[in-house]
Amino acid sequence: MPGTDLKDAAGKANAVVFGDRHLTIEDVVAVARDGAGVRLNDDPAWRERIARGAEFLRRHLETGATVYGVNTGYGDACIVDVPMALVEDLPLQLMRYHGCGMGEYLDDPSALAVIAARLNSLAFGLSGVRPVLLERLADLINHRMLPRIPAEGSVGASGDLTPLSYVAAALAGERGVQFRGALCEARDAWLALGREPLTLAPKEGLALMNGTAVMTGLACLAFTRAAQLARLTARLTALATVALDGRAAHFDAFIFEAKPHAGQGEAAAWIRSDLAGRPDTPGHRLQDRYSIRCAPHVIGVANDALTWIRRDIENELNSANDNPLIDPDGERVLHGGNFYGGHIAFAMDGLKTAVANLADLMDRQLALLVDDRFNNGLPRNLTGATSERAPINHGFKAVQISSSAWTAEALKHTMPASVFSRSTEAHNQDKVSMGTIAARDCLRVLQLTEQVAAAHALATVQAARLRLRGNTATVIPAPLAAFMDDVAATSPFVDEDRSLEHELRAMAKRIAAGDFARAQQEK
Repeated sequence: MPGTDLKDAAGKANAVVFGDRHLTIEDVVAVARDGAGVRLNDDPAWRERIARGAEFLRRHLETGATVYGVNTGYGDACIVDVPMALVEDLPLQLMRYHGCGMGEYLDDPSALAVIAARLNSLAFGLSGVRPVLLERLADLINHRMLPRIPAEGSVGASGDLTPLSYVAAALAGERGVQFRGALCEARDAWLALGREPLTLAPKEGLALMNGTAVMTGLACLAFTRAAQLARLTARLTALATVALDGRAAHFDAFIFEAKPHAGQGEAAAWIRSDLAGRPDTPGHRLQDRYSIRCAPHVIGVANDALTWIRRDIENELNSANDNPLIDPDGERVLHGGNFYGGHIAFAMDGLKTAVANLADLMDRQLALLVDDRFNNGLPRNLTGATSERAPINHGFKAVQISSSAWTAEALKHTMPASVFSRSTEAHNQDKVSMGTIAARDCLRVLQLTEQVAAAHALATVQAARLRLRGNTATVIPAPLAAFMDDVAATSPFVDEDRSLEHELRAMAKRIAAGDFARAQQEK
């Protein structure tokens, strides 16, 4: 787990292999969230290619060639030649002057995802780094020696320079790291592992920092949480249909074959599966309100968006995205712009909108459940109090208000970050991606939506129990009954008003961790 020194992590059966293979989002999540270690590919041909790139760069410099960021200044200062006597100092200068990040520090899973994304990019062998650099990045993961990375300070131009400088600094033995459950200096952590901090070779500071690893690592985590929320929203829709005594016929396969968006059909199939065995009757209305009847159409947008978002995240994850690139086979140095994070920016801007719509959908369903004008016979605000105590009990009234606040904030954050490009660094970085800001926005929208889902889960389980109390013949299909029991383990039936903050926090934490998604897969 994060904060633990996993000395044998690389040898674990579930260790993720880096180098000469396609990495998936799930691989990154396994490392970042599920405790997997990493190991480098032991194929001699791959290792030889990595070494060959670094060796070519060394020989190329000896010929007197000019290579950006190796024997020139950085960014707009690329026209400044650096004397050979100072070339060895240049990586440390780059790392040090970018030590100006602000804001909250990335949590452990996020830091692990960032390091994994950077390791995979450098493992393509087009960055001119030595094998030892890859080994040290793997050490950061396996020993959970995690740099303290400030979240703010990148415009996604020339990569995530400032936040990634904290990864470079950790390798070089500078700045703070989280190690063995405590904050310490990076140099002290390396010494505790029996190693000296790494002396960065001329291009290695630039190779570490000039890439999209922060936005990409965060995007991997965001993708997983969004997929979990889409499935949970479908389950909550099914349970809300039961609680509202609604109609299962709205999710008939014929309807979704007539409008064949794959994600929409998938969402409807999830709901049908959860409602299987429940008789369909006209109920209180011929047609349930949109937030129930059209739920597959809302969830389906997120499902379909996730297909192209996966493509773009995994393309970025499996790319050499620094500058310049070193071709070890053709022995060329190529100056370009692969550090530009436009695809991740657009993916995260799109994902946060799809997720915010899930929040809005769940919030509307919750509003129906608590309102005795629309909930088809349930008590006002879903209070479970006895008739004598009912006048002073207010059940889920405040939870619905809070859910509305969280939803509003999530919707506010859907403004696309990518359109707010800024010209920076003496107009050298004059068109930037804003990809890291988009990813951070997306994670905030996810957090808020998970809070809405937590509120909806508690309230909908309460509503279903009240429906069953009012009509013992109510059919609650097995998957939904199991879900209700799972939720009740965190938050029991509310028969008398109580503070629900800690139960909501616990539920939101379980949702973010994927507890309910795993339970659905196992069943």
